[in-house]
Amino acid sequence: MADESDLKTEELGAIVREIRERVRARHPGGPAAANIPLPDLLPILHARDTAEAKVASIGSVNPRPPGLLNNLIQSLKRLVARSLDWHIREQVEFNRGVMASIEAILEALNENNRALSALAVELSGRVAELKREAEELKDVRSHWAEWRVDWERKLATNEVQFLRSVADLQAAFQHRVTLMEANFRDLMKTQHSDFNVALERSALEIQKRLWADLERIRLDYERLIHTELRVVRQRAASIQPLPPAAAAPVAALLPAIDWLRFADRFRGTEEYVREKQRLYVPHFQGCQNVLDLGCGRGEFLELLKSAGIPARGIDLDQESIALCCHKGLEAETADLFAYLAGLADCALDGIFCAQLIEHLPPARLPELVRLASAKLSRGGLLVIETPNPESLAIFATHFYIDPTHERPIPPQLLVFYLEESGFGQIQVERLSPALESIPSLASLPEDFRATFFGNLDYAVLARKLG
Repeated sequence: MADESDLKTEELGAIVREIRERVRARHPGGPAAANIPLPDLLPILHARDTAEAKVASIGSVNPRPPGLLNNLIQSLKRLVARSLDWHIREQVEFNRGVMASIEAILEALNENNRALSALAVELSGRVAELKREAEELKDVRSHWAEWRVDWERKLATNEVQFLRSVADLQAAFQHRVTLMEANFRDLMKTQHSDFNVALERSALEIQKRLWADLERIRLDYERLIHTELRVVRQRAASIQPLPPAAAAPVAALLPAIDWLRFADRFRGTEEYVREKQRLYVPHFQGCQNVLDLGCGRGEFLELLKSAGIPARGIDLDQESIALCCHKGLEAETADLFAYLAGLADCALDGIFCAQLIEHLPPARLPELVRLASAKLSRGGLLVIETPNPESLAIFATHFYIDPTHERPIPPQLLVFYLEESGFGQIQVERLSPALESIPSLASLPEDFRATFFGNLDYAVLARKLG
């Protein structure tokens, strides 16, 4: 029995607590979020309930023990209450009006407490958010201070290294100048007879040596800056002078511009070109005498040299050839038609020609293919890479940037020339999708894009049959 009584007591306590929580939810009061105290409205609520009970009891008769006397007394009280009803009616109406006003005020206070409670919760969240942002800002300032110290330290180190390099270069230059002055004085002392002729000869020799030394100093300076600061492009190591009669046609063929800088801007860096041409290297495995027509800066010659494949190159640009020679590559300035014509038949087992045939007059392309066929041994490989006129994108973005371009060669026409000159096993490889360099082409339908805006370049690989 005691256990059942305790259980009922607990159930009754739980019910009371639930009712209390519901009343608290409807009439919030006491402490709220963010430590904002709210007025407790429960005493007012209890007073209102008591007043309502009193108002409701107006006109009622107090109960008494049953009996004849009680019935008589109760009848008398009801008669008196009815007789006084006209007198207290207005008081009852007033009391009810007052209670309605108290009810409205109580509801308004409840709404006010609810609004304050919601505002306190929101304010608490905003305060927590501001604290988090303040902590994050503090962390950012801490990291910024650490990064700034490290950056200033690295900047000071780089500045010291740069100044030291410039000082070393200046000292080397001063040493070279001192040696040249000493050589000049020694040379002047040893020349006594036929002074005018000797002086002219000595001056010419000194001038050549001076220019050669200045050229070497210039190259050393450019390579140093390129390595340390990556701001000056490497130029040619030295200019190999040609006889006046041979130099004239070369100058006439090329506009007087900086072709190394032109290639670096519009064709790409040497690293970029090497990576694009690396795919051709496996095809030349086993070759012993490869010729690179229009070798430029020597990217493909470097790839063949790394693979242990003997190769040499020719080009019309003297600065490009000088750069190749400085890299230790075998290259020379020459006209490709004259050079090929001077080789013995079947002297080569591989010819590489990248981005060159579009520079030739259209009528000379068959001549180049015939010369290549004559100079290749049986089974020798010919690789020709050129812009792809099947892609309209090259005319909008690439082809006409180079002022020496004549016109693009369709792959079908090049294959026809190769077949006419005795080549077989001909493969056409399309390269450099236009979508990679012109992302806006992705908005075109796929079949239309593939037909008219496919690959920017193509390569033809062919073997000599006879």
